[in-house]
Amino acid sequence: MGFNISAFGLVDNRLPDGWTIDRIDALADINPEQIGSGYKHSTIAYLDIGNVASGSVGRPEMMPLKDAPSRAKRIVQPKDTILSTVRPGNRAYAFVREVLENLIVSTGFAVLRARSSADPRFLYYLTTSTPLIDYWASIAEEKSAYPSVNPSDIAECVVPIPPLPEQRAIAHILGTLDDKIELNRRMSETLEAMARALFKSWFVDFLPVRAKAAVRRDHPKWTDDQVTRAACPKLKPEIARLFPDSFEDSELGEIPKGWTVGTLGDIAEHPRRGVQPESIEPNTPYIALEHMPRRSIALHGWGLADGLESNKFEFRKGEILFGKLRSYFHKVGVAPVDGVCSTDIVVIAPKSWRWFGLVLGHTSSVEFVEYTNAGSTGTKMPRTRWADMARYEVVLPSEPVAEAFSKLVQPLIYLIITSIHESRTLAALRDALLPKLISGELRVKDAEKFIGKVA
Repeated sequence: MGFNISAFGLVDNRLPDGWTIDRIDALADINPEQIGSGYKHSTIAYLDIGNVASGSVGRPEMMPLKDAPSRAKRIVQPKDTILSTVRPGNRAYAFVREVLENLIVSTGFAVLRARSSADPRFLYYLTTSTPLIDYWASIAEEKSAYPSVNPSDIAECVVPIPPLPEQRAIAHILGTLDDKIELNRRMSETLEAMARALFKSWFVDFLPVRAKAAVRRDHPKWTDDQVTRAACPKLKPEIARLFPDSFEDSELGEIPKGWTVGTLGDIAEHPRRGVQPESIEPNTPYIALEHMPRRSIALHGWGLADGLESNKFEFRKGEILFGKLRSYFHKVGVAPVDGVCSTDIVVIAPKSWRWFGLVLGHTSSVEFVEYTNAGSTGTKMPRTRWADMARYEVVLPSEPVAEAFSKLVQPLIYLIITSIHESRTLAALRDALLPKLISGELRVKDAEKFIGKVA
């Protein structure tokens, strides 16, 4: 049974004047380019399904073409739509705004490139609209062994098509919302980079201590305040004074004097709040591994607990979620809500709020992910364990230094979480407007007035 355009809200399938009905492949070429023998790049920027979620795209993985997985085939250009054909209900899709000339996606995606009769961004909104995603998800669910849709399932869908000028107007209206969502995403990236840079400066490179040690060496008779002001002019004096001005040896090498070597388990814990499915409210936020982006602490997506059939873990807003299955995927984030998560996710909480920044800095670091991956057990489905994670050795600063760092980092995390909720509100508005615009129920001028009030 094919897609019924009445799902867009058309009354008796009646269209506004000037609109037509046609197949999606009248608007787009599907999978137009694939890597072949004449491909000119020796290095590719590769996106797999785990890098894409609900309109956002994570960092592609740079790799030599000769080392790329066999599924790295499909060439992407600017203004293409990429849409996961595997479990489409998980909403792994995106509009590619700016692209590297060597960007490649896996064969788990369909790449849609607009024909001259279609606005590229309108094509994206049409093909990722709730009616179509729900339809493709229903097809995929019928294939229990490998829940997916074929490119032909996409191509053959019959949809309402406005004239090109109205396509552009609709794309502009919805794009206004998506542009704000993208701005929030980039702001979150910047805030995360700031937190990472500060963590590295204080607790990896020990730059404040090195600066004070150098000044102390050159000016042995200076007072502590003179050394502090000269060595750390960008730090508030009350923070700079917390750092020592010399080093001492330890089993991890040279560390700031007075600091100690400990483990992650000294400052963090895994609160095992197991919960059975029948006791979970259906509207409880639910985070699984597919909701977690790679190499980003901003968790923009989650589902609902309705229909869960196995035990889960409870987590609280602000706790750290670590994907323990195939930990090399580097899925680590800060919970933006209270909720439940898959048991393939470890919930990590600092033993005191003062240690929050240090715990987050370590657990989201490349070094920690590599450590967990090296100790994972299982060949096909390698998993790490909290017991092993807790043994990870760390340099522990004095508690006042840890507190000062958390006080600087927590406002950044708060801004990231605030932007996530704002973006979800904007996305819900976009998703509500889309079927109304596609059906002609809401015309462009009315939508523009509405957008002006909320965006």
